[in-house]
Amino acid sequence: MKFIASVCLLLGLGAGAQACEVRARWNDDPPYSMRLADGRLSGLNVEMVELVLGRMGCRVQWVELPWARALVELEAGRLDVLPGGFRRPEREGYAYFVAQHELSRNRLYVRAADRARVGAATRLAEVPGLRLGVQIGVVYGPEYAELVSQPAFRTRLTQATTRRSLWQMLELGRVDGVLSSEASARWELAQEGLHQRIVATDVVLSNEPAYVLVSKHSRDAAWAQRYQDASAALKAEGTTARVVRKYFGD
Repeated sequence: MKFIASVCLLLGLGAGAQACEVRARWNDDPPYSMRLADGRLSGLNVEMVELVLGRMGCRVQWVELPWARALVELEAGRLDVLPGGFRRPEREGYAYFVAQHELSRNRLYVRAADRARVGAATRLAEVPGLRLGVQIGVVYGPEYAELVSQPAFRTRLTQATTRRSLWQMLELGRVDGVLSSEASARWELAQEGLHQRIVATDVVLSNEPAYVLVSKHSRDAAWAQRYQDASAALKAEGTTARVVRKYFGD
């Protein structure tokens, strides 16, 4: 009987471990997620997701996906966790939104030589005629969501899977501007040696919190609340602030 009980216990532990194998998305998007020279994954989102899941007793399986595909996989329940998303009405049906405790400002970037063309504009609608480079499936903020519903605006868009391709297009003059989060732009432009030739404008498309999206098709509301509680505990003890400083500075 003791042998049977031990086997059952082991089976139970195995099932629990398997149930807490969490599939999370990453992509080359520094400083949020990136692969280091030694092959390890790093970045703000990577580190925070691993810390939260570790507190929950879960193990993460990282899946490399572009953003648009990640949303499809999350909706289907083949992906459990998608960090770094905005709250949008069309996502409410398939995702729980867990606070990520950070703001993600998206801005318009142009060639330094063309900065005067944008002037003191603070909204994208105030700079008509720009050919814009954007990532496939990314919604940069409320104004962008409204503009992208207009056929005339969509004709000005050049879409790419990666932002690195967009920076190259901007440098070569194939587009007039690129939309990007401030942190990603600062990191990537410095890495590419473009930080003096490509600059930020005063056009800000969003200044709202990013969330961790949890699939409603693979996890329930109680699990999402556990994730929220673990995240809140990390924030309360100062761990979140320490990790943010590591990638964003003071």
